[in-house]
Amino acid sequence: MKAHTEYLWFNTARKREMVHITPQIEAIVLASGVEDGLCFVSPMHITAAIYVNDHESGLIEDIDEWLEKLAPTGPDYRHHQTGEDNGDAHLKSLLLHHETTLPVTNGRLDLGPWQRIFYAEFDGLRRKRVIVKILGI
Repeated sequence: MKAHTEYLWFNTARKREMVHITPQIEAIVLASGVEDGLCFVSPMHITAAIYVNDHESGLIEDIDEWLEKLAPTGPDYRHHQTGEDNGDAHLKSLLLHHETTLPVTNGRLDLGPWQRIFYAEFDGLRRKRVIVKILGI
């Protein structure tokens, strides 16, 4: 059994941003030397998410608008009584999945034809980290 861990760092230009990270994850899988196993990807922040979907700009905008409708930015969250102002970011991260586990087959990510990996940031403008852990043989 092999294990390989790397970290990706992000400093988004906007408070909310979807970052396509498939090429970075593919490179980490190749570097791991794992031929058959699993690739675990998780943001190390509770106001971010990892999700898998189509890399199409209209869909990315639709996802952002859908999240904003379900968890709008605003001052009405109980969490804000603690001095924070990111209650919506916590809720948005729950809606998109905090993490994902992907198959590795023949030394490569085994994704469907339209599947791409995204880092979703909901409380950006500061440095954030994602862990990528590859386990297998």
